[in-house]
Amino acid sequence: MFAVIRIRGRIGVRRRIEDTFKMLRLNAVNNCVVLPETPAFKGMIKKIKDFVTYGVIDFDTFLKMLKKRGRLEGNERLTEEIVKKMGFDSIEKMVRDVFEEKIKMKNIPKLNPVFRLTPPSKGFRSIKEHFPKGDLGHRGEKINELLERMI
Repeated sequence: MFAVIRIRGRIGVRRRIEDTFKMLRLNAVNNCVVLPETPAFKGMIKKIKDFVTYGVIDFDTFLKMLKKRGRLEGNERLTEEIVKKMGFDSIEKMVRDVFEEKIKMKNIPKLNPVFRLTPPSKGFRSIKEHFPKGDLGHRGEKINELLERMI
């Protein structure tokens, strides 16, 4: 699964790229979405690579992000009790099902698929240069380090 984080704003963005942001629900800087590795999503990510950073998220980071930044409709925090009411045994079981693609995030009732993250501690290196010199583009497994700093 890919974690995609929007790093740059909307000034001077072409309409087709802005439409792609809307389809991915990346409407603001420091928003993050988790997407399956399908050719359609890879093409969308390739189109917006100059405005986002992305990479392969691991299970532990995804679990931590969902526990700390997971929200329901109305900006309500995601808790174990609410997850049990949804029909899952625990948050960890729900994350495992999403991670193994048994269920899609958009099919979990009332769960907001967008994570609003804080700016990373110690800041970005550069939002105009690509990884590894800056922070834009594909960073592979290193996305987990950035997510840890942003959660």
